[in-house]
Amino acid sequence: MADGRNTVVVKVGSSSITDDQGDIHRESVAKLCDEVAAVRATGRPVVVVTSGAIAAGLPSLELGGDRRPRDAVTLQAVSAVGQGSLIGTYREELGRHGLLAGQVLLAPLDFFVRAQYLHARGTLARLLELGVVPVVNENDAIADDEIRFGDNDRIAALVAHLVEAEALILLTDTPGLLTADPRRNPDASLIEEILEIDQEMEQLAGGTGTDRGSGGMASKLAAAKIASWSGVRTVIADASRVGVLVDACDDIPGVGTVIRARAGRLGARRLWIAFAGGSSGRITVDAGARQALEERRVSLLPAGVVVATGEFDAGDAVELEDLDGEVFAKGIVRYDVETLRQNVGRRTTELPEGVSHEVVHADDLVVLP
Repeated sequence: MADGRNTVVVKVGSSSITDDQGDIHRESVAKLCDEVAAVRATGRPVVVVTSGAIAAGLPSLELGGDRRPRDAVTLQAVSAVGQGSLIGTYREELGRHGLLAGQVLLAPLDFFVRAQYLHARGTLARLLELGVVPVVNENDAIADDEIRFGDNDRIAALVAHLVEAEALILLTDTPGLLTADPRRNPDASLIEEILEIDQEMEQLAGGTGTDRGSGGMASKLAAAKIASWSGVRTVIADASRVGVLVDACDDIPGVGTVIRARAGRLGARRLWIAFAGGSSGRITVDAGARQALEERRVSLLPAGVVVATGEFDAGDAVELEDLDGEVFAKGIVRYDVETLRQNVGRRTTELPEGVSHEVVHADDLVVLP
C-alpha cells in the first residue's frame, strides 16, 4: 500500500480550471496535471479533489454567464452533463505523464454514515496501492447540500484524513489568506503562517468566492481546521503559481498561507463525530457540566442537562451548548430525545432502572475549538 503519511491531497476549485464562460480551461488542467506528475516523481502519492462539473456542463446547455440557473434541481442536471467532460480532460492530461486517473464521486452521505465512510477509505487506499491518481469530486447530481453550501473544500479535508495525508493543498485564485481585501486595501499582504485558526482569522476570510465557484476563503479555513485536527498541514495557494505543488509539499516559505497541524491528532472516530456527521439535535447543559466536560473530559450525565431540542435517537450525533447558546462540543447520544427529556436534571441515583447513566459517554464526545 502507498504510504499514507506522505500522500498529498490537492483540491482545485472551478474558478481555477474554467474560463469566464464556464468552459474547462485545458491549459489550467494541463498545468495542474504537470505539477501532480512532478509531485509523484518525488515519491509522494497524490489525490486530486476537483470542482468544475457544474461549470463544465453550463456551456453545453447554453446556460453560461448570466443564464446560469440558481435552482438546485437544474444545477444537478447540469453537473451530470459536465462530469464526463471534466474527468475526460483529467484522464487525457494525466495520461500524457503515463498516469492513470480514477474517478471517485462522493456525497455527504459517504461521510455521515459510518459504513459508507469506511467504504470510501478502503476505495481510496486501494486506488493508491494500484498507483492510480484518484480524481475526487462530490456527487453534484444527487448531493444537493453540496451544491448549496460548496463543501468540496471540506470533502478535501475529510479525504486528507481518510488517507492520512502529509499535506492538504487548497488551490485557489488568490495567493492565500491576506490581511485585508486587496480590492479595497492596496497594502494587503499575505499571511504566510497560521498556528491556530481563531475568530479573527475567520473574519479576515470573508464570504463566498466567484460566480463559477461555490466556495471562498472562509470555506478553505473551515477545511484547514478539519485538516489541522487530523494532524495534516494545509497550504492555501494560487493555482497559477509556477511550481506551486512541489513548493507547497516542500514547505517553501511564501508559497501561500500555511496552517499548521495541531500537536494532538484526533482519531478517526472522534474526527468523524466532530466534523463528518450531521447533528440531529442539541442539548443545553449548565455551567458546571460545561466546565467538567472541557477540563476533565468526563461523560455528560443527566444531572447537567437543562433542555434537549430536536429529534434524535440513541446513537445519533448531537451538539452540546451552554446556557448562552454557544456550541462547545459534539457527541453520540445514548438517549432518545423523549427519554432524555423525562430525565433532565436527575442524579444517577434517581434514574429509572435500565436507563443509561451517561447521556454522552466521554469516549463519544469531542470538545470543539
